[in-house]
Amino acid sequence: MRHLTRRGAAAVLGLSLALGGTSMALAADPLKVRLSTAAVPGDWHAEMMKVFEKQVEEAFPEAIDVEIHLNAALFKQGTEPAAMQRGNLDMGLISAQDIAKQVPAWSIFTAGYLIRDPEHQQKVFHSDIGEEMYGLVAEEMNIKILDVAYLGTRQLNLRDKREVKTPADLEGVKLRMPGSDTWQFLGRALGANPTPMAFGEVYLGLQTGAIDGQDNPLPTDEKAKFYEVTEQIVLTGHLVDAVFIAISNETWKKLTPEQQKVFQEAAAAAVKFNNEHRVADEKRLVEFFESKGLAITTPDVDAFRSAVQKAYLESEFSADWPKGMVERVNAVQ
Repeated sequence: MRHLTRRGAAAVLGLSLALGGTSMALAADPLKVRLSTAAVPGDWHAEMMKVFEKQVEEAFPEAIDVEIHLNAALFKQGTEPAAMQRGNLDMGLISAQDIAKQVPAWSIFTAGYLIRDPEHQQKVFHSDIGEEMYGLVAEEMNIKILDVAYLGTRQLNLRDKREVKTPADLEGVKLRMPGSDTWQFLGRALGANPTPMAFGEVYLGLQTGAIDGQDNPLPTDEKAKFYEVTEQIVLTGHLVDAVFIAISNETWKKLTPEQQKVFQEAAAAAVKFNNEHRVADEKRLVEFFESKGLAITTPDVDAFRSAVQKAYLESEFSADWPKGMVERVNAVQ
């Protein structure tokens, strides 16, 4: 009986050690952080997240695994916030337009001709304005914004050449815009007929004539090769656009204070990398597109600015803007 008891005890001990080893292995599994973006491979927004990934994983090689999904392969563009809120996604690159769907006050950052340039954009969102507006996102969407990256200054890109001097010259033009109300409104304010279409469908849409044009920053036009299926770029400069590195609050809470600090620093490093390359690209791309045979034209920008600002101030969107916010943004130098 003693012999059996000893054997039984040994078996129990072995089983306990095995189970304990399994538990330890499971406990050692890294936290997988999945990030979704519509950015195409080679685009600076795709590359900047590699900077983020590298910095985080070098700091916590056994604890965190950042998994980047490009080309909207995991979630369609614009659906990332809802995916984070459902717990299906940890991080995403999201736009002010995405946020404004749930936080109407954010529609102020979808308005044309408000943010002046990339430097102004950084100063605005790293001021008390950014702190206040990020707080709304955390409170109302349960999403934390880590930082803001320069997407680029949006220009018009047309399938066929045409004279464009004022918004009236875009009448009837089927201009691809994302499907949200804020994007569609901007398309109308520019004088065009906005047509909702996912980013991944734009190239074929231009190629087949389903749309007459699209608007994006020049680096995006290059990386997506829209110059292969268009003939003209109109330098309206109508929106100094941004993309926000965002993380689900639920995922954020899983991180230790030290990990949160590294995530914040990695986001800042990614933004710096992106912005430096974006600005440099925009300086060289006019010549590049001309070499590809595209006509580069400049409209009456003052006419566009006047029409777009008037449209916004007379719209329901401006009713949702925080009182005095336009003046506060304008005052940032």
